[in-house]
Amino acid sequence: MAEPTPSGEGALAALEPGQYVPLDLMIEGEGQGMSERRALRELRILMWVVIAVGVPVYLVWLVQVGYLTGQQLPRGDVARWAPPVLLPPVAVLFCVMAGWTWWLSVVARSGSPLRERWIVASLVFVAVGSVFCGVTSVDDPSVSVGLLSAAVTGLGMIGLFFIPAAASRQLPDVVRRRAAERRAGAGPAGLDDA
Repeated sequence: MAEPTPSGEGALAALEPGQYVPLDLMIEGEGQGMSERRALRELRILMWVVIAVGVPVYLVWLVQVGYLTGQQLPRGDVARWAPPVLLPPVAVLFCVMAGWTWWLSVVARSGSPLRERWIVASLVFVAVGSVFCGVTSVDDPSVSVGLLSAAVTGLGMIGLFFIPAAASRQLPDVVRRRAAERRAGAGPAGLDDA
């Protein structure tokens, strides 16, 4: 009884140099490479769509709700202009900084910086400040306003957080490495594992 022949990458790896390779095995191997490239391209496109849609909406929304929140302060108060002027740059700085440190740790295979208090505190500060301005900017705050504020804040912060990863040339290598680790039985790796 003949042994079953392996298929896919296992079959290509089991071949000796100079050994005949059936055409269907070659095509299957090429198809896997093409589907991998396609999946990586789709991942990068998805990341950039989230960034391109979420970040501008979030920043414009932050300026608008920051302005409306500031206008509720007394006329002579200098702090009136603090929310629309300071909130957007602080959000960009803190979210991109947290995303950058996380991405560098993923590339370097070191421990996740998302466990450090200062990074979590900066992200919580941005989220709370954004949602607070969103809720206090309306005359009649309600649960739906809070949920909308949380949704816009979440989408914008996620987009800002993933800018370093989406722009990195190392993204395909990291995705391939993580997929190989999962296939090798290292277990499911989450975003927090590096």
